[in-house]
Amino acid sequence: MTPTGRRLTRRSFLARALAAGVATPVLAEALAACGSQLYTSGELVIASPDKPVRWPLSHQHPVIESGQTPKPGGTLRLYNYADYLSPGVLKDFEKQYDVDISVSTFNDTDEALTKIASGAVSYDIYFPSYDQIAKLVTADLLRPLNHDYIPNIDNLWSQFQNPWYDQGWQYSVPYTVYTTGIGWRTDMVSEDISQRDNPYDAFWDPQYKGNLAIIDDWHTAMAMVALRAGIDDVNTGNASDLATLRDQLMQMGQTTNPKVTITMYNDLPVGQYGLAQMWSGDVVNAVYYLPKDTPASLLRYWFPTDGRGLVDNDLMVVLGTGTNPVAAHVFINYMLDPAVAAKNFGFIGYQPPQVSISPRRLVADGFVPPNLETAAVLPEYFRNGYRLLEMPPTEDGQWHEIWQEFKANG
Repeated sequence: MTPTGRRLTRRSFLARALAAGVATPVLAEALAACGSQLYTSGELVIASPDKPVRWPLSHQHPVIESGQTPKPGGTLRLYNYADYLSPGVLKDFEKQYDVDISVSTFNDTDEALTKIASGAVSYDIYFPSYDQIAKLVTADLLRPLNHDYIPNIDNLWSQFQNPWYDQGWQYSVPYTVYTTGIGWRTDMVSEDISQRDNPYDAFWDPQYKGNLAIIDDWHTAMAMVALRAGIDDVNTGNASDLATLRDQLMQMGQTTNPKVTITMYNDLPVGQYGLAQMWSGDVVNAVYYLPKDTPASLLRYWFPTDGRGLVDNDLMVVLGTGTNPVAAHVFINYMLDPAVAAKNFGFIGYQPPQVSISPRRLVADGFVPPNLETAAVLPEYFRNGYRLLEMPPTEDGQWHEIWQEFKANG
């Protein structure tokens, strides 16, 4: 299957974390009402690869019984980013299971988590990133999964069948995987960025002033600054590290004044700038936004060949307030079917961690053009790469203060 010739209208991800220290009032109230066993010194338990967490099962939202089928004519309500699901895949599911699908969208996780925590909506499935699991479970907003309904989990990379952020995958299954790197147009950038000793230096190079952009997400953008500075902990709370992050972030703003945006997938291909921090899925999407007379071969993407860059994944979870949990389980299993996952990948450009989809064959199989082979996400990246974790409130607030200062001076 090939996505060639299809125009995408994918909206990129925005903010990926809503730390307890900056929670909206509704979400903060929901978190405050949760069981104290999930807190350490008054803070959220924070999972990490070195400190995996097995969450307790919800009593308010019990596991559904096995052996049920979706109610014919029912409605399955999905809550997701815009254009992050293939319409064809949704139509196929509706036809196969006689279930209507309603998709509601959000712009950022602040908005999504606040609406979910308010209890005013009854979505069945939410598509978060893994760094929201602690808040969702602590606030008792999720329904534990009944694994009997999801045998297709066996089709996924092994590390996602018992992930550190949700040991035993009691609440979540993976949806997509992606890296964060650098995208550029060879007709607007005079060098091969990948050949620099430190490719991140390009964002501080005066020759690219007015010709580059960084992702409008505090953690993703500042993590790049950390990696450029040689700070291995991209979730650091060390005062000296934070001072370095602030100094180098401000220096970048003064030297190159990058555009801060989330529309690289559209802006880069149409030539608004030639160099950008990008997610791998968005640089694949960029191919379909190129003007007709602009060849796809001029696009490039760099991610460290040793996998020592930012690597992340998004999830599917069943919300406790949803009214159609059986259909939700069936849908999750459906999305993990290899053929369905491949069709969905062909539309959204973001790679599923399917064993049947070889990352090293994405070019040959038509998912990725040869010049963007570096956008393929390899399983070993999740062993070698850096993960953006939830932060304790104090550290989160410090990162946000630096980011807001940077944006205010832009």
